[in-house]
Amino acid sequence: MPDDSAGRRPQGFFTRLSHAGRAGGHTHGFVNPPLMRGSTVLYPSCADRVAYGKRRLDQALVYGTHGGPTHFALEDMIAEIEGGTRCQIVSTGLAAVTTPLLAFLNAGDHCLMPDSVYGPARTFAGGMLARMGVETNFYPPEIDAEALAAFIRPNTRVLYLESPGSHTFEVQDVPALSAAAHARGLKVLMDNTWGLHFFQPFGHGVDVSIQALTKYALGHSDALLGSITTASEEDWERVRTGALQLGQYASPDDCWLAIRGLRTLGVRLERQMESGLAVARWLAARPEIRQVLHPALPGAPGHALWKRDFAGAPSLFGVVFAPRFSAAATRAMIDSLELFGIGASWGGYESLALPTTGFLTRTAEQKDFGGPMMRLHIGLEDPADLIADLERGLAVLAGYQDAG
Repeated sequence: MPDDSAGRRPQGFFTRLSHAGRAGGHTHGFVNPPLMRGSTVLYPSCADRVAYGKRRLDQALVYGTHGGPTHFALEDMIAEIEGGTRCQIVSTGLAAVTTPLLAFLNAGDHCLMPDSVYGPARTFAGGMLARMGVETNFYPPEIDAEALAAFIRPNTRVLYLESPGSHTFEVQDVPALSAAAHARGLKVLMDNTWGLHFFQPFGHGVDVSIQALTKYALGHSDALLGSITTASEEDWERVRTGALQLGQYASPDDCWLAIRGLRTLGVRLERQMESGLAVARWLAARPEIRQVLHPALPGAPGHALWKRDFAGAPSLFGVVFAPRFSAAATRAMIDSLELFGIGASWGGYESLALPTTGFLTRTAEQKDFGGPMMRLHIGLEDPADLIADLERGLAVLAGYQDAG
């Protein structure tokens, strides 16, 4: 915020991205805040060390693992983007999933997760949480609040949401599910990586918002980070305590890269949203495609909820091929693409394609999407070039099928 604008707060998203975490436009010095690294913190006196130790949960310099000015600036930016109270930065997106689960669950507790949840989150629930004595059940992601009640037990403590789902893009009714969970005393945790700022979780009943900053926030596919943002100070203290006890620490270099990436997040998201929709519309009109799983696309599953709750959409979506094509044919198509890398992440400047058939785990319901599937992330390339590349790939798909 400019140093001569006390009491005034820029409200536009692009303006906030440009000014958050900076000393001000009229401050003598470089535009960007400096990168600050450190482990040991020195104190003026023994009394000061004791005083700072009692403030260990605040943004005070205590020790390197407690964070420093670079961490604090990024945490303030993410909290502002999501409309939260406080934020804790952690080392990876997966750490942003596991840390609050460990903070809010104890032995003997029960957790609910959507069947479409991010794969490593499912693995963590069946691995470490299970070994700790925490039981997890998976529910159909498109469940309504009334049906959810049947899954809640007396020892259920956490309702975990992910909307849309990582590969199949089911949109959840977050306000209704959150209200049902709160009525039974549950904490609501949500992976909001896809929603980013397009979905304001705390206005829809979420207690803790999880993001993989590795994706759009960093935006250049060269660093790993995660964030945990809370609606209340009390929940932040619980998350913060858990992160400190786990030794969760993010490199200040990566935090600085995220701050720099966030400056251009708005224009990247806008461009990638437009390009993603252009490619999705083109694919939806192709005879080789049974369905495009893009919530912002009219007619796609979950579109009504997306239109009600979201202000936009990033550039990650799913594609279901016509059932006449085999999974092997879709893999051959993906192999033939020149502009799409084959990778599991997303949110960077580059386009990606990933086959998803055979990689989905479902235990709550066996859902048939009607054909082999892939996931696309649309980067910053010209959409016309991406469409041309996909058109060549679809020719390979058809040729493989004919040869088979």
